[in-house]
Parts: sequence; structure tokens; C-alpha cells
Amino acid sequence: MDHEEAVRWYGPWGLIKPDDAAALCDGLDVPWWVNGGWAIEAYAAVRREHGDIDLGVFRRDADAVIEHFAPRFHIWAVGDGAMRPVVWPEGVPSWASGLWLRENATSPWLLDFQLAEDRGGEWVCGRDPSIVLPLSEATWEGRGIRYLRPELVLLFKAKHNQAKDEADLVAMLPWFDAAGRHHCADLIKAVHPDHPWLKLLG
Repeated sequence: MDHEEAVRWYGPWGLIKPDDAAALCDGLDVPWWVNGGWAIEAYAAVRREHGDIDLGVFRRDADAVIEHFAPRFHIWAVGDGAMRPVVWPEGVPSWASGLWLRENATSPWLLDFQLAEDRGGEWVCGRDPSIVLPLSEATWEGRGIRYLRPELVLLFKAKHNQAKDEADLVAMLPWFDAAGRHHCADLIKAVHPDHPWLKLLG
């Protein structure tokens, strides 16, 4: 379901910025990073609207996330058409692809942790598991916050190809050099060989 439908079913999201997320994650002693539109905005310095904030964390570190947030927040496992609360020290269900956090049932959702697989400690792309990178290469750092690299963000966004996603691509085009455009195009082409964005990147 899209963002609007999810809000109708499960409640609204609060407007959490990367700095706010960093404050909430203070003391969380595992790697985490910002995905999605906030990562595009941080790289391209182009303002855009946001429905929520998506953070990445390795699945192997999910228990650390739960332990960190459980004293203050309700944590829900989401994924595979299911959603249910997680209580520490209960682990994350195998079907879960993410964790949603809010203070209580009447509060807006604050953080969406998307669980990333790793291979030997390296980041594995959820869209194309053949893409395996050191986290230092899959992400970049700005003002003390780690973000997923824009070409990888766009690979995830290519699946949905909504107007806001194409706007993110257009915002990124001036920031790509020729090699960056080719790299982004190659990533998308490997998963979506006939994607309309390939013309824009060409």
C-alpha cells in the first residue's frame, strides 16, 4: 500500500528530520543510515516534502535497536503483509523487513528502520543481492549523519516510479558526473531493463 493508505490504516507519521533521528539514535552502538528522500535532499540540497523518515540498519543489529528503544517506545515488526508488536527481549520475526517505532498507540510513528542484509559485514542491496559493498562505499556522511548513496536510493525508488521518485532523479541529475550517471543507469538497468528513467540518465 502507498503512504496515504498506510496512514489511514495504521495512523500518521510525525515529521522527523535526520537531526531528530540522530538525537533519538544517540547511544545506539550499531551502524545506521538514512535511506529514501531525506538522503536525496541531503545530497542534492533540494527541498522536498517528506511523509516519514526511513533508516537503514543491518538485520543482525535489530536486537540492539529493540533494546535501545524499548524503554521509551512501542516497536512493531512489519513485513510480508503482517504487523505486530515486538517486546524486548523478544527477537525480530524472520518475516519482518522493518521496525516501526512510536511512543504509544495515540502517538504518530517516528522512525521506520528498514532491515538490510549483510554478507561478511558488507551491505547487501535488497533490490539486487549481487550488489555487495562495504558500508563505507554504500553510504556517505554529512554533518555526522550517514546516508545511503543517491544512486542506490534511486535504484530502490525505480521500482515504484512515482512522480516524487522521478522528481528525486531529476534533482540528482546535475550532481552526477558522467561516470555517476552511467553507474546509476547500470544499477537500474540490471533490475529494470526497460525503465523509462534510463532515457533521462542517458
